[in-house]
Amino acid sequence: MGNYWTSKKPIYGLRHFVLVNKARELDQIVFLLVSVIDVEINLKINQEEFLNSNNWEKGWVNLPKVDSITDEYTLYKSSNKGKEGVSKIFINQDSLFNIS
Repeated sequence: MGNYWTSKKPIYGLRHFVLVNKARELDQIVFLLVSVIDVEINLKINQEEFLNSNNWEKGWVNLPKVDSITDEYTLYKSSNKGKEGVSKIFINQDSLFNIS
């Protein structure tokens, strides 16, 4: 599975994400994605929703800036909502992004 993904709809105003971790939680596999632009914007998506929702395109789709960073991002960052999300990011030993 590739590490670079483009959301078909903006998430907090951003569209380009990196898959940094895959983990098992309870009885399902979840993926942790982090925005390429802002590490504070990260999300956890279960495997079924991620792979079967048609909301994601593999790789980074070349988009005009106005489509890849929308006004929603500015609004999100200026509000208190910017403090939500995953508080810490843990990288598995086999992750491409594990540099320790």
